Amino acid sequence: MQYLLTLYVDESGWTKMSKAEQEQGAAAYMAYTEALKKAGVWKGSNRLQPIATATTVRNGANGKPQVLDGPFADSKEQLAGYYLIEAADMDAALSWASRCPAVGHGVVEVRPIWSI
Repeated sequence: MQYLLTLYVDESGWTKMSKAEQEQGAAAYMAYTEALKKAGVWKGSNRLQPIATATTVRNGANGKPQVLDGPFADSKEQLAGYYLIEAADMDAALSWASRCPAVGHGVVEVRPIWSI
C-alpha cells in the first residue's frame, strides 16, 4: 500500500541556520531519501517552495472560484515537502516516518493513499 508522508516544519528555521547547519540538514534528507530508495519503498518526493509563493483557490460568497494569495491556514508549521512510499502496512510506514529528519524540527503526517 502507498502512504504519503507530509512534512510540516517552520520554514523560517532554515534561514536562521548557519551554512554548515544547512549543509548538514540537506545531507540528512539526502541520506534518508537514499535509504528509502535502497529499501525499495521510495515512489517519489519533493520539496516545496516557501509558503509565500502559495496561492489558494476556494469558492467565494457568490459561488464562483476565488483566488487568494498565500495559504488558507495560518499555522506555526508549513507544508514543506513530501515522500510517497510503498509499505506493507501503517506500522511500516510509521517506522519510515519516524526516521525522517523532519521529525527533529517539525512533524511528519502519515496518510494511506486512497487509490481511485
